[in-house]
Amino acid sequence: MILRILDRLEEILIASLIGGATLVIFVAVAQRYALGVPFLYPLLYHINLTWAQELCIYMFVWMAKFGAAYGVRTGIHVGVDVMVNMLAPKWRKKVVLFGLFCGALFTFVVGTMGAKFVIELYPTDQVSPDMEMPRWIIFLCIPLGSYLMCFRFLQVVWTFWRTGDLPHHDPGHVEGVVESPAAARDVAR
Repeated sequence: MILRILDRLEEILIASLIGGATLVIFVAVAQRYALGVPFLYPLLYHINLTWAQELCIYMFVWMAKFGAAYGVRTGIHVGVDVMVNMLAPKWRKKVVLFGLFCGALFTFVVGTMGAKFVIELYPTDQVSPDMEMPRWIIFLCIPLGSYLMCFRFLQVVWTFWRTGDLPHHDPGHVEGVVESPAAARDVAR
C-alpha cells in the first residue's frame, strides 16, 4: 500500500514538473513575442517573467532526479546487457546483482554527499539570482532523488533475488488500454 502511494506520488511529481515547466516556458515566450505587437505592448510591458527560465531549469533538474528513480523502478533506465545476457545463468545472476548493488551504493553516496551539501548550505541564507529562492531548497533534489533511486535499486535487487526477474519496459504497451482478442489475432497475422 505504501509502495503504491510512493509510486503514484513519484509519477504525479514527474508529470507535474514537466507539465508546469512547459506551461511556464510557453507563457514566457508568448509574452516576449506579444511585446512586439504595438497595441499589446502597453498591456504586457509591466509583466515581469525574467524568473521563468530559472524556474524551468530547476523544475527540469528535479524532474530528472526523480525521473531517474522512476526509470530504475520501471526498467526504462539505460542499461547495456548484451554481454551479461551471454553469460551462464549462475554468472548472470551474480553480475546483475553486483551491478544493481553498485548502482545502489553509488546513489547512496551521491545522496549522502548531497545531504551534507544541503545541510551546510542551509544556514548561509544564499538565494537564487532571479527568484531569490533559498538555494538549499533547490539543491534538496540531490539527496531526495538519489536516496529514492537507491531505494529503487534495492527494490529491484530484492525482486531479482527472489524471482530472477528484472523490470522490463515494453515500448508497445499503453497503460490502461486493453487489447481485444480480435486485434491480437490481426497483429499475429
